[in-house]
Amino acid sequence: MLGGVAFGATPIPAGPLVTTDWLAQNLDNNNVRVIEVSVNPGVYERAHVPGAVNFSWHTDLNDKVRRDIVSKEDFEKLLSKAGVGPDTTVVLYGDTNNWFAAWGAWVFDIYGVKNVKLLDGGRKKWEAESRPLNNRAPEYAATTYRVGTVNTALRARLPDALAAAEGKTNHKLLDIRSADEFSGKVFAPAGVPELAIRAGHIPGAANVAWGQAVKEDGTFKSAEDLKKLYTAAGVDGSKPIITYCRIGERSSHTWFALSKILGYEVKNYDGSWTEYGNAVGVPIANPAGTVWAAK
Repeated sequence: MLGGVAFGATPIPAGPLVTTDWLAQNLDNNNVRVIEVSVNPGVYERAHVPGAVNFSWHTDLNDKVRRDIVSKEDFEKLLSKAGVGPDTTVVLYGDTNNWFAAWGAWVFDIYGVKNVKLLDGGRKKWEAESRPLNNRAPEYAATTYRVGTVNTALRARLPDALAAAEGKTNHKLLDIRSADEFSGKVFAPAGVPELAIRAGHIPGAANVAWGQAVKEDGTFKSAEDLKKLYTAAGVDGSKPIITYCRIGERSSHTWFALSKILGYEVKNYDGSWTEYGNAVGVPIANPAGTVWAAK
């Protein structure tokens, strides 16, 4: 070790992403903290990137009682316990196509954490390449992490979505669910509980399924290709954007692509369809005609 950094460590790349190659060379870099954010129980415990800390999406990055993101105070405790300091580079990754790791990146951004990266391709790519894994939970010297400014502008609420739907703001709504969810043909992805009373989408929303933003291996498409993809759907960054899905995790992935890779002004509506589709007095669009779960 030299200067707290492992021999062989390479410079931290600019931009919001790191590759599996880079992370493999920097597993012993003391200036880097790898954090797994997965949603499936036991995934981290079975095996994880060596040295990675586990943040549970359900209990660490969300409030345990309210339907809300983790509080500022609990977030500070979380980062302090993980040994994250103001100069630490955080690398997030997780299961399920990095959806929940992207949620983590969004929460980290709300709380003003600097130097946050997403592992491009996430757990899927790391495992596909037979990269090292172990099941040891690391312990790091605790810090006293303090949040500065909280950026609430990154988060859309129900009134924001409704105002956009009614044309009272110039925000462009982007629904990143599947075409069948968007049309109202189905209420939720296959195998997932139906949590909304009504199916369909927020009026005026464009639809670009989250998966169109990535390549076969789960890595993001180039900025040029992403720009073409969203521009074709009428989302070109000329207006502020509100992304949404069902519970806010898939839309965090698209928020990351639009905000961090393309540099657009984007809010993530984490209430998403489970809130909007259950709200009283709001308009919906339902091309499939299954408003009340009629079969």
